[in-house]
Amino acid sequence: MRLKVGKGNLYDDLRRQILTMELDPDQDLDEVILSERYGLSRTPVRDVFRRLAGEGYLDIKENKGARVAPMNHATLRNFFLVAPMIYAAVGRLAVQNFKADQLEELARCQERFRAASEDADVTAMVLENNRFHEIIGEMSGNVYLRPSLNRLLIDHARIGNTFYRPQSKEMTLRLRQSVEHHDGFISAIAARDEQTVVDLVFDHWELSRDTMEMYIAPQAMQADALVDGPTSLLVEKIS
Repeated sequence: MRLKVGKGNLYDDLRRQILTMELDPDQDLDEVILSERYGLSRTPVRDVFRRLAGEGYLDIKENKGARVAPMNHATLRNFFLVAPMIYAAVGRLAVQNFKADQLEELARCQERFRAASEDADVTAMVLENNRFHEIIGEMSGNVYLRPSLNRLLIDHARIGNTFYRPQSKEMTLRLRQSVEHHDGFISAIAARDEQTVVDLVFDHWELSRDTMEMYIAPQAMQADALVDGPTSLLVEKIS
């Protein structure tokens, strides 16, 4: 099936597929197949690859082509170390620098996010949540923090696919609270209430952290112990 052609469509589609985990971390991208699918020569495909690599979505290795950015131990450790600090700094600056049209766009994005949560539309929730926090980054107006925020949001979105597939009542409640937190961000920014925004950043982070950790270290599958005389096969739980 042929998709919409053009560099812009290739960029948008690859970005979406990476954020929603349609493309796995470390997955290789076939330049030839994408050229044919989008009706492009290989030069504009490479241009898109370079743009996405510069934004943190892809890795490009000489003589090895492009692959989706990995999520290995080192990247995830760094993610958990710095994400709350960067989100808090961005939130403070957003309160100080936002423009009225940005606040309106944030509210529209929140309505789409709310509708997606009510419809249990995982893809839309991932993308609208990502856009919500991108807009707050744009509000900050800081050329140093925004690239760091946008890089964090890539992995946050990929890990967050678990958050948007609740498997218990508690997880469902957390998802509802996440929607309410977004409302709180909008109100606090509009009121230029910097401390409330920062408090919400940390509340919002704690809300999803356990679920993100579940993505990294899922519970072990249940298995029966096999007994052979005095010897038992022990099944260890992933931790």
